[in-house]
Amino acid sequence: MLSDILKEEYIKLNVQCNNWEESIKSAGQILIDNEIVTNEYVENTINGIKELGPYVVIAKGIALPHATSSIGVKKAGMSLIRLKNAVEFGSSNDPVNYVFMLATTDIEEHINALTNLSEYLEKEEFLKTIEKANNSQSIIDYIKYNESLICKE
Repeated sequence: MLSDILKEEYIKLNVQCNNWEESIKSAGQILIDNEIVTNEYVENTINGIKELGPYVVIAKGIALPHATSSIGVKKAGMSLIRLKNAVEFGSSNDPVNYVFMLATTDIEEHINALTNLSEYLEKEEFLKTIEKANNSQSIIDYIKYNESLICKE
């Protein structure tokens, strides 16, 4: 479930970044501070984007930066930053407002995390919740409420 890897303390709102690289570092710092990844993981993520281009911009206004799990991942986690001002990654889906940084320890965990996140990103209501949130808790409350509905099915 998404709430297993995206926790209240992994979300920051109205983060000021001047460019895509700063947005990756900001999202990555959350994971570093919570002992999810090392700085090496964040650097690998940035280097991957420099080498391969803005493949991490997965939808209009949304980036999902990540790197291989073999370097610098201590445990699974996901951070979310809502940018104060959108940044350009050089993608047709620019500018980016939301950065979800993903770290997983293996491919199964990676696929499960992507599946869970994609189910939420398909909901316009989820993006509106992030956009209008005054605090991290309101985003987590939305996720947990929707997870409770799934469990009842």
